[in-house]
Amino acid sequence: MKIFFKAFCCAVVISCILSITGFSGACEDIEDRVFRLHIIANSDSEEDQSLKLKVRDEITTYTEKLFADCKTKEESMDAASRNIDSIRAKAQEVVKKYGYDYAVDAYVTNMSFDTRVYDDFTLPAGKYDALRIVIGKGEGHNWWCVLYPAVCVPSAQKNIGSVLSDGETEIVTESDKYTVKFKIVEIFEGIADFFRW
Repeated sequence: MKIFFKAFCCAVVISCILSITGFSGACEDIEDRVFRLHIIANSDSEEDQSLKLKVRDEITTYTEKLFADCKTKEESMDAASRNIDSIRAKAQEVVKKYGYDYAVDAYVTNMSFDTRVYDDFTLPAGKYDALRIVIGKGEGHNWWCVLYPAVCVPSAQKNIGSVLSDGETEIVTESDKYTVKFKIVEIFEGIADFFRW
């Protein structure tokens, strides 16, 4: 009986590992198809958080025009890289307009994100390419969204599924079915980040 129980436990563990491995692979495919926006406030003061949202509004409107003709994530990333100085200048303009002297930095990077629940979909934790805007010291809470496919621009139609396979679309739009797996992927990504240093 002990042998049967041990074999059963091993089978369950192996089954879970294989299930998570496949899910993790699907999550990595999602990472490869999405270009995100990440804006970090100077601090968590009410004023700095409000300023972050004003920068967000300007940047999402501005990048909508920049990315209007982009048909792929790579084209969006290229447009962001080519226009990084003007993106930084737009953000800096907002900061100065509201009476602050914080410096603004902007760059395209590949960075870790936690699992993020939006209105209609959930993006799993992982390393995503992103346009990152840092206001001042960058010590406040952040705001993030998806630039490609266009989700956070003013005229977006919430078309995240337009660039994902059916299985990937199910993962991001039916997140309640995958809550535990999302958490496991998030833990795995945290461990992987620790060892990347």
